[in-house]
Amino acid sequence: MTENLSAEYLKKLDDVKASYFEITENIARAAEKTGRKADDITFLAATKTVEPDIINYAISLGLKKIGENKVQELLSKYDEYDLEHCDLQMIGHLQTNKVKQIVGKVSMIQSVDSVKLAQEISKQSAKINVTTDILLEVNIGREENKSGVLVENIDELLEKASKMDNIKIRGLMCIPPICANKPDVCKFFDNMYKLFIDISDKKLDNVCMDYLSMGMSDDYQEAISSGANMIRVGSRLFGARIYR
Repeated sequence: MTENLSAEYLKKLDDVKASYFEITENIARAAEKTGRKADDITFLAATKTVEPDIINYAISLGLKKIGENKVQELLSKYDEYDLEHCDLQMIGHLQTNKVKQIVGKVSMIQSVDSVKLAQEISKQSAKINVTTDILLEVNIGREENKSGVLVENIDELLEKASKMDNIKIRGLMCIPPICANKPDVCKFFDNMYKLFIDISDKKLDNVCMDYLSMGMSDDYQEAISSGANMIRVGSRLFGARIYR
């Protein structure tokens, strides 16, 4: 960092540093309560609207995974990410016509909720001879305004997607409804964990239930308590966007 950086910018870096270590400590405590270690929980930073230099500063602190919500933003920042030291994933809703723009650039697509989308990821991955890891997004709250496959339809998606070349199902993801209190959101997390275990027990070909991605800035500790092993934290780490 140079001497001409503004005081506001330096404070932003200090805030990110303090938040990063606070989150990692909270992850360790929440994991310990469930008989796990901090290393058993994947901390992915949601980097929507966050500038690359701030993201890279968090990476310098030890952050290993980042996720973007929008393809256009991901592409605009792609060359500036420190991907030598961090893994990039797509965590937002993905349109089939944009799949080809990110396949090969991301290690995982977390928001697969239809056979059509899985087919396109398979097709575009085959074109460049890669295998793309995916998570199936579940609409655990049955919300009409949210993407995600309904629980009663997930077996069909699993059965069809597992037979596609050049993709690998690595687990499940969800965004539960906004709840007024923690016990209510935990009910959705508990239902996701049960679904995760049920699918794991089936031992399906090309399906490895390695990741249960749930929990964000306001509820990541509750998600870990309910069995999540990947959390997606944005505002709790980065706060409001800073302009330089």
